[in-house]
Amino acid sequence: MSDSVYLRPIGIAPGPQSEHGNAVRLAGGMVYASRFAVILRRGGQIVERWLASPGTIDDVFAKLPEEVGAEAEAQWSNLRMAHPALSLGARTIQLDQPQIMGILNVTPDSFSDGGAFLDDPEAGRAHAAAMLEAGAAIIDIGGESTRPGAKATWEGEENERVLPAIAYCSSMGAAISIDTRRAGVMEAALDAGAALVNDVSGLRFDPRSIELVADRGCPVVIMHAPGKGEDLHADGAYGNVIFDVFDALKERRDAAIAAGIERSRIILDPGIGFGKSVRDNLSLINALPMFHALGQPLLLGASRKRMIGALSKEAAVEDRLGGSIALAIAGMNAGVQLLRVHDVAETVQARNVWRGLRDAALTDFADLPE
Repeated sequence: MSDSVYLRPIGIAPGPQSEHGNAVRLAGGMVYASRFAVILRRGGQIVERWLASPGTIDDVFAKLPEEVGAEAEAQWSNLRMAHPALSLGARTIQLDQPQIMGILNVTPDSFSDGGAFLDDPEAGRAHAAAMLEAGAAIIDIGGESTRPGAKATWEGEENERVLPAIAYCSSMGAAISIDTRRAGVMEAALDAGAALVNDVSGLRFDPRSIELVADRGCPVVIMHAPGKGEDLHADGAYGNVIFDVFDALKERRDAAIAAGIERSRIILDPGIGFGKSVRDNLSLINALPMFHALGQPLLLGASRKRMIGALSKEAAVEDRLGGSIALAIAGMNAGVQLLRVHDVAETVQARNVWRGLRDAALTDFADLPE
């Protein structure tokens, strides 16, 4: 039976001073970690779990089987890796703090705002402008609903939906992401002014997509979804959702690199709500800091999703702002770099207050004796 190892930060500190310097900066962001669980699995079962600090991590690594030693060292390095800024056309997006990605759906049937901006370009233009003015770093444009039970969209129809939206967002100088799983739509969108591909299938749905992204040299978001065909929500059975999603994202990361996609251009998304139960989603959000061990920037897309309604007396989609902000803050506390949201102004305000608290925390312990 093969062994596998995972490094999970479990002690989040307000700053290194509070731990007398015995803390590391997660992924070059504004979150610090002082304690870590080093987890050894064999045949899919946890066989050992050690607790470590930055000062004792080498001692714990010495106890690991030789076959996972290099992987443990790589994950430890990844947790401390500062990621370069994203270059999206003329825009540069720094990843040393949480950035907000605003959602623009040009679909008739998306779960939240389907139909609102599809047949009314002026409404879509106004919404995009409002998101940019509120502080969105990226506008994510999608022309196909991926909610459970949604019908597949023909590629030509998807292009007809997204290309006008890309045109008016591009005219505003926006950094644009195209939310699609079809290579033809990716190609047309990139030609029209999009600079980032956001593929909810993890570059699995369309066999041409991984080669296209490699050839175009654009950044890409690789999301986890269990379904391999039209229904991305299918086959959502997990032995342990945290480790299973971690392993699946690692496999897709490696496949993308092998296909020629530069590692610095890969962003990973655990796929909240895609083929996952409420419990699965909550477990993944609690475990988000561990995903920095994959060595890529992280995106969290939990805005207005069904789990919020399930925890809030089945609150309607339009009444899920509070839960969306709570999940966004959970992502910030985990060091997530990109937050994909519907409610941009409110999330930016929450981010700014959170950032102020983090900045203040760096001097809270300045008078401690050395």
